[in-house]
Amino acid sequence: MTNQKIGGGKMLLLGFQHVFAMFGATVLVPTLTGLSISATLLFAGLGTLLFHLLTKRRIPAFLGSSFAFLGGYFAVADLIADYNAGLAEGAAALNWIPYAAAGVICAGLVYVVVSQLFRVFGASRVMRFFPPVVTGPIIICIGITLANSAVNNCATNWWIALLAVAIVVCLNIWGKGMLKIIPILMGVVGSYVVAALCGQVDFTKVREAAWIGLPFQLSDTVFSFATTGVNGSLMASAIAMMMPIALATMMEHIGDMCAISSTVEQNFIEEPGLHRSLLGDGLATCLAAAFGAPANTTYGENTGVLALTKVYDPKVVRLAAIIAVIFSFSPKFAALVACMPAATIGGVSLILYGMISAVGVRNVVENQVDFTKSRNVIIAALIMSLALGINFSTVGSIAFVLGGVEIKLSGLAVASLVGVLLNAVLPGNDYHFGKNEQGDKSVNFKV
Repeated sequence: MTNQKIGGGKMLLLGFQHVFAMFGATVLVPTLTGLSISATLLFAGLGTLLFHLLTKRRIPAFLGSSFAFLGGYFAVADLIADYNAGLAEGAAALNWIPYAAAGVICAGLVYVVVSQLFRVFGASRVMRFFPPVVTGPIIICIGITLANSAVNNCATNWWIALLAVAIVVCLNIWGKGMLKIIPILMGVVGSYVVAALCGQVDFTKVREAAWIGLPFQLSDTVFSFATTGVNGSLMASAIAMMMPIALATMMEHIGDMCAISSTVEQNFIEEPGLHRSLLGDGLATCLAAAFGAPANTTYGENTGVLALTKVYDPKVVRLAAIIAVIFSFSPKFAALVACMPAATIGGVSLILYGMISAVGVRNVVENQVDFTKSRNVIIAALIMSLALGINFSTVGSIAFVLGGVEIKLSGLAVASLVGVLLNAVLPGNDYHFGKNEQGDKSVNFKV
């Protein structure tokens, strides 16, 4: 039905369906991190339109907030909080968001570099440096390091949290049609409504918020450095914490492109090409981060909508992007989302973070990583030990001085570097991208 003519009314409904499919997950990321919900919607829409422009307007993909970067945002926020705690009384505290944004921009630039490597050398040669034995354990650790924050949020009201979990599980397993596609959104809405009826939600900010307003504040963008200046050590540390996450999200992107290609029955990896889609994803991430919005990624939820409706026209997805942009200019809507109870957030996060780790396990299993080989055991063991050990240790990071600048590497950053290096040095790397179609589709962070 890609080339079938669709009337304006039907196209509008299909566009709204794509918006609702991505909505729950997309707004959950800023809700968890404290980023602007309005900016998130704005740059999800603009990022999608940019992606379509760079991929010859052929791929029916929607870009939304990436969950893979959550750990990085929390790590940078803690880093800046520790710095602010040591400031002299009366000194101006630093805003963590621009530093995290700068790190995400650098992660987006990793996409740009790798996309050109794909263009010049081809996928098989480049992917040998990022096999599942490296990316799988990294993804597992991303989810595990986030799990404690989910439990802390659940602890504010376990009944509301468990209600959110129950709704998500029931709809994901037994839901039909559209309900099966948006279990996270329904889990959030259902538990939110119950919490409101029980008097646990304060809607004061919703009443005070304007109906129309700008989606972002200058103080949350990287352009704020022009007036506040830059702390070199903190900037270097933030970049070091964020950049390695691109290793996992690039795998997610490739998996999503495989899944969309399979759904639409067109080889988008070959034409318009993985180099174009990676470039679009990376530049969309850079654009979003520059204005204080979360990193972008291609969304599996919207692939589900494609499979459900059998309508593959990219124009429908672009219409959904425009709708998201329009929604972004309503502060009242953003305030309504921001009032969400911590227990609701904790309940859906409990599943979401666990799903991230489960995706890592799936990545290893479906690519048939051979753990009878000592090299694979050593690589996976060191990645997981370093990522989790450093993250939950008393130091929390590895610090060193380079060129007079102190740089702090998170556990995930150290583990990623060690994993890529060991995979390149140790003999026996037999991974070939494209050989295992099921394995190439196995990375997807969405529920």
